Amino acid sequence: MAAARKRRASAARKRRQRRLKIGAITGGVSVVALVAFWSVIWPYLVGALVLGGVAGGGWWLWRTDRFVRSSDRQWRHDEAVKAGHRTLAEVDAMTGTEFEHLVAELCRRDGCTDVRRVGGSHDNGADVLGVLPDGRSMVIQCKRYTPKGKIPSREMRDLLGAKVHFKVDVAIFVATTYFSGPAEKFATENDILAVHRDHLGLWNNGASLLSLGAVNGLGQGDRRHRERWKETYE
Repeated sequence: MAAARKRRASAARKRRQRRLKIGAITGGVSVVALVAFWSVIWPYLVGALVLGGVAGGGWWLWRTDRFVRSSDRQWRHDEAVKAGHRTLAEVDAMTGTEFEHLVAELCRRDGCTDVRRVGGSHDNGADVLGVLPDGRSMVIQCKRYTPKGKIPSREMRDLLGAKVHFKVDVAIFVATTYFSGPAEKFATENDILAVHRDHLGLWNNGASLLSLGAVNGLGQGDRRHRERWKETYE
């Protein structure tokens, strides 16, 4: 075993010596060629160095710009959350029109474009229209009901009709209360984003509108939450 280890060590040492010798010869030849052809090579060498410097500087500027833009977007989002933050108790005290304006403001905060409030007596089932950050058009129905009320399924059917009427991609129902079981089921079966009271609280506190899609139709509070809700409002 010892003899075998010695042979392997000797072979490895010889390989390193050969690589060093080849490297030295290659380096010497490169230096000789560089000196011999310097008058021809130097413009290309300088050009390569300049291009490398420009490329490196451009990459650094690009990275810096991305960092600054990202930091600015996060700062603006945080400031928008602080400026627009309201407790759910304050939301409960709003009029229906004020609540629609709040929903429109939250949409703009999250990067939605062309957001406009259209609620009124002839709104055709729409309170807010706009375009999501991913480019999909949306229609929103807003209901500022008392917390102890529940949204019936017929309201969801009306919103689905508004989606067809306005020819939009996404229908969203935002409520200050909860949805009845049939209403929540209808929403999930027809790809309606149902933003109930808990989700509205998350949205108001900084969660993005698009992120709420991941929890759509996953229930409306756990058992302890429902018990506290009943103690408060029933």
